[in-house]
Amino acid sequence: MMQALTPNMEDYLELIYNLEKEAKVVRVRDIARGMKVKMPSVTSMLNTLGEKQLVNHEKYEYVELTEKGAKVAAEIVHQHEVLFNFLTDILGIDQKIADEDACKMEHAVSPTTLKRLIQFMEFMEFCPRVGPDWLGYFNKYCQAGSSKDVCVRHMKEFLKEYTDKITEIEKSDGDG
Repeated sequence: MMQALTPNMEDYLELIYNLEKEAKVVRVRDIARGMKVKMPSVTSMLNTLGEKQLVNHEKYEYVELTEKGAKVAAEIVHQHEVLFNFLTDILGIDQKIADEDACKMEHAVSPTTLKRLIQFMEFMEFCPRVGPDWLGYFNKYCQAGSSKDVCVRHMKEFLKEYTDKITEIEKSDGDG
């Protein structure tokens, strides 16, 4: 099993992943610019990541993620995106601040908390309207995973509850 990655290693992998998506070719100087460090620091980190079989890099050559490195980096990027979306879409935080905070949060919270937050955000996107018992539904979602059938059933229950509530309010307004 691979030894845990440091936050700095994760940041490098995330940057390399994003640079590969943008430019297809990643150079040491591109990484140095993105990380705001000098090129020898990048080379040192690339050697460390290479030892973990996460990147391929030969001196004076391009940098590329290995299959294993791409998988790890994709997960890091996904986590960052979920945290960023939570901060911007749910809490209304400015995008620049949200991006910086998402990066900090990736490294500051436990893997258990991060996993649950990601599940919560995915749940909110997958099944956004589940009525007053949504936390109970969320716990079921975490245990069983997503199911469109279950989500549709919960939406119908939600709709019925609110239709009944609207009818009740309309009747009470007519009495006054």
